Amino acid sequence: MTTRYSLVPLRQRHLKWAALDPLEHVLMLLCGITLFCFSVSVVCDIVTRTIGRPWLWLQEVTMTFFVYGIFIGAAAATRRNDHLYLTALAESLHGTARTIAESLIRCVVIAVALCMVVYGYQNFLRGFESFRMPSLTPIASLYAAIPLSGALIALFAIEQLVNGWRHGFDHAPDPFEVHGEHSAPTSTGETGR
Repeated sequence: MTTRYSLVPLRQRHLKWAALDPLEHVLMLLCGITLFCFSVSVVCDIVTRTIGRPWLWLQEVTMTFFVYGIFIGAAAATRRNDHLYLTALAESLHGTARTIAESLIRCVVIAVALCMVVYGYQNFLRGFESFRMPSLTPIASLYAAIPLSGALIALFAIEQLVNGWRHGFDHAPDPFEVHGEHSAPTSTGETGR
């Protein structure tokens, strides 16, 4: 991992293609931006309402950052394999049982992602008939996040499935898993804090 993509963890590299690292890096940046903008817009909404001069359009801004943050975060979490309950179940298995469990989990994720793409796109098209108030922006602007997120989730699940079949889902423990979440091995073999 280079410093250029410092937001891409070393964890489970055997399940990832290096070509998609820049995309994960951008998704993580977008997650941070949407979270920050969501928080700022909520604070501004509270302050303007408290002083008696509400900005009504701030609720639309807040909702937009919230929705995009959720769906961008879902795609990033899929690439990082951060859905904890599914991961914990599969990682407790080994050999053929793990391959079957990991494959089933990713097939379910792909099926859900494809539903997000198909039905999200249908909702996106219908969204041009409804408008957000007070800006009169088509609600399709919110629905666009659903099929885009579904496509990214499917891509990342397929990436992990293909690499898992090629290289195996079992992997040697990562340095961060062995030495603790906030430590890494140093050149002398000790953990650094």
